[in-house]
Amino acid sequence: MLPFARVTIIGLGLIGSSIARAVQAQMPTVRLTGYDASPEVRERARRIGFVDDVTDTAGASVLDADLVIFCVPVGAMAAAAAEIADDLPADAIVSDVGSSKESVLAALGAALPGATIIPAHPVAGTENSGPDAGFATLFKGRWCIVTPPEGSDPTAVERVSEFWRRMGANVETMDPRHHDRVLAVTSHLPHLIAYTIVGTASDMEEVTQSEVIKFSAGGFRDFTRIAASDPTMWRDVFLNNKEAVLEMLQRFTEDLTALQRAIRWGDGDTLHELFSRTRTIRRSIIEQGQDDAKPDFGRSH
Repeated sequence: MLPFARVTIIGLGLIGSSIARAVQAQMPTVRLTGYDASPEVRERARRIGFVDDVTDTAGASVLDADLVIFCVPVGAMAAAAAEIADDLPADAIVSDVGSSKESVLAALGAALPGATIIPAHPVAGTENSGPDAGFATLFKGRWCIVTPPEGSDPTAVERVSEFWRRMGANVETMDPRHHDRVLAVTSHLPHLIAYTIVGTASDMEEVTQSEVIKFSAGGFRDFTRIAASDPTMWRDVFLNNKEAVLEMLQRFTEDLTALQRAIRWGDGDTLHELFSRTRTIRRSIIEQGQDDAKPDFGRSH
């Protein structure tokens, strides 16, 4: 039996449209309804056809839903939830795809008191955005972290977990607060570093007369890919997970200072030990199927 029969997706960008496409591919009998605050995105979604129906109001999109998924920036969760509060069926499960979970739980809980809320975070994405950017296999072999609040109905948690498994994701259940600390290290801090170093290169561009861009090596290209991610989404992530991000940023700053000291004093042993340890982590990521071991990260030339 399918975990849900009628799914509403609010926010039809990369993640929302990918969920819709994955459901169409793996659960074709599920009725899909979509809504986006942008009239242009709604019209594009109608033309592409990755949902069965696109409504012009958020409330109309949830009238008969048994699962509602918010695929909007975390800073927009409260306002988006308020729009459906009067029309949400009492037995519907509410979920999301946000990259921070404590703030999302608070926002959804305040806007939808009494609703069954089971947040989730698919750890997948690209630097592209919009309804044309989605694809059905985005979640295949990737992790989706389900973060139910304390006291959640186990059946509701399992239904949301099974929904993601049907789309090809590996599912892990995690405490919301712990999730935010883990993702601060694995996702949020790397994005912050990428935005910073690309910004520094942009400032240097005038000084070096285009040489920074012209002679970009593979490492810098990878930073620019990350730094091309949706600015609204990542602004909201940092503001809504600021405690965990600041904690990890302080730890990173301390480690960076130690590395700076090793370089200054010619401490090659310290540098070699660090680089060897981090190389092992990279190999572990490849072994777990979370990236490609092909030369140059599988880029085609």
